[in-house]
Amino acid sequence: MKANKIKKIKSNNIKIIIDLKVSCDIIIKIKNNRRKKLKIKNIKINAYGNLIDKNINLKKLNIIYGENESGKSTLLNFIQNILYGISKNKNGKNISDYDKYNPWNYNSTFSGRINYELDNKKTFEVYRDFNKKNPEIYNELKEEISDKFKIDKKLGNQFFLEQTNIDENTFMKTVLTKQREVYIDENNQLTLLQKVANLSDSGMEDVSYKKALSKLNNMLLNEVGTSNSKGRPINITLDYINKYNEELKDINNLKENRFKIEEEYNNIKKELDEENKKNKLIIKIKNLLDKNKLEKEKIKIKNNYLKENNEKIEKIKISKNNLIEKLDKNNIENKYDENIKNKSKKINKNKIINLIIFLLLIILNIFNFIYINNKIINIIIFSLIPIYLIYYIIKIKKNKKQDEFNKIKLNEINEKNTEINNQIDILNGQIDLLEKNNGDLNTEINNINSEILNYELLNKKEIENEFINDFSKEYISDLFNNNLELILNNSNAKINELSIKLHKNELDRENIEPELERLINIEENLSIKEEEFNKLQKKTEEFNLAKDILQEAYDEMKNNISPQFINNFSKDFEKFSNGKYKNIMINDKIMVELENGRYVPAESLSIGTIEQIYLSLRLAINNELSKEKLPIMLDEAFAYYDNKRLKSALEFLNNVDNQVIIFTCSNRERDLLEQMCIEYNYVQL
Repeated sequence: MKANKIKKIKSNNIKIIIDLKVSCDIIIKIKNNRRKKLKIKNIKINAYGNLIDKNINLKKLNIIYGENESGKSTLLNFIQNILYGISKNKNGKNISDYDKYNPWNYNSTFSGRINYELDNKKTFEVYRDFNKKNPEIYNELKEEISDKFKIDKKLGNQFFLEQTNIDENTFMKTVLTKQREVYIDENNQLTLLQKVANLSDSGMEDVSYKKALSKLNNMLLNEVGTSNSKGRPINITLDYINKYNEELKDINNLKENRFKIEEEYNNIKKELDEENKKNKLIIKIKNLLDKNKLEKEKIKIKNNYLKENNEKIEKIKISKNNLIEKLDKNNIENKYDENIKNKSKKINKNKIINLIIFLLLIILNIFNFIYINNKIINIIIFSLIPIYLIYYIIKIKKNKKQDEFNKIKLNEINEKNTEINNQIDILNGQIDLLEKNNGDLNTEINNINSEILNYELLNKKEIENEFINDFSKEYISDLFNNNLELILNNSNAKINELSIKLHKNELDRENIEPELERLINIEENLSIKEEEFNKLQKKTEEFNLAKDILQEAYDEMKNNISPQFINNFSKDFEKFSNGKYKNIMINDKIMVELENGRYVPAESLSIGTIEQIYLSLRLAINNELSKEKLPIMLDEAFAYYDNKRLKSALEFLNNVDNQVIIFTCSNRERDLLEQMCIEYNYVQL
């Protein structure tokens, strides 16, 4: 059986198949190597349930005696829990094992120890504090080896599973045979036979191939249904699918109309998106050109400033020329004044000459008075002196007035010339300032022209790159040369028109939505039902696969149960029956060979014989499952055996390789062992 096939079964309702498969896999592991014998040597209980401070040594064959409620079943549970751990979950019970066996005496430690030996003579000691998840495991040298075994997060340390290949569930179903599990009254004989059949065909007494198959068929019918059934989930789902498909046919036209409206909506939206892109492109170009236009207006204003400055310069130059003409005219007057100056100089020279003449007259007069002493000459000279003096004084006054007048006039001319020169300097400064302003304006105009050119080229490139996926370069270039105001108005009008159409389409869609709600609901319901149908079909496939796997597991187990296993089972049962029955055959039923060689169904035999078959099969499976030959633990297993059958059972158990531990409240087993001279170990609880 392939593991991947098992994984395909996902239904929680068919766990029984998994259990059967596990049992099958274990059963067919027929080992060729020699069996080991696991022997429990000592059990030390500190406190567990009503067992307090118990120390029990065990041998090959052991009788554990105790009256009812003395703790025999508690001891069995202690062995199970110390090997596999104790559960705090109820697991279907009224109370968990942890709560049930936790001692009321709080002075006692809820713990214990078990010492056992494998066939290889290696001994192990396991101490478990039941308040903790994992035990402490020691080897024969008292070295702790707990970490040498696998730790399961949920189950704890898996030491015993690794040593024996037996999990707790199998341990409970094979190693332990609890009270009344090998007894059945006449009224319930078929129940015991069923358990025997289950053990033979599945390896587990509570798993039956036929019941599992029947259960699967019933589950398939109840949980899914078939094509021939009525009122089952798959039939109901299929009816809904047919109903919804019929309703869909009636509203397909509405669905098609919706698709047309949807298509029209998408077309309008697409056209509107394209027009919005075009509008965006036009606005960007218009903004660019408007900015350039603004810059050109600046140039125009600056050119006007240039023109005004030039006009001012021309006017200033005219004023300057007028001033220069005045200056030239003043310069002519200046030349006339120079003549007057020269005359003044000449007068001054005459003054000197007159003074010299006057002095000469005085000198002549003195000379004449001293040397000549001519009165007439003296009188004449003397007369000439005052006359000349008067003349000279008059002349000086006249010249002085003339000089003062000339100076005044000259100063006036100079002041006028200075004022004119100052005005000319001011005008020259104005001309220089205006010419400098013109130079700055020309520079600014050139810069603006350059910026306009560069800005337009750069932004034109950016616009082309931004819209190249939507519009061609030729179209973008043409827009730069067209009437953008008109184009933009047309674009805005088209956008408004498309927006109105889109809004109308949206209203149509909204109006049709209530009608389509029913369609959508039907489609959703149909989808849900189709999904349910697919799940049911898948579930059908899972059930069919489960049945195939069940059949395969059953066939595989039947084909792979070794002849040696059947032979051992038959020999054990022969010993149990004191040689009355020699062979057992396992097919669909358990067949037992009579002394005359005839095979009869086990169900036709007596209750006691069926009980022997049941116990023999459990013991045979026990030896087949584990790496070790595990102990046989029987709790009140022979309470309803007669002495003859009990004697046969005890003789058989004495001869098996397994350690045997018999829990009883009777002295029958002890008395028979004494009579048979069979060595045994007696423990009284």
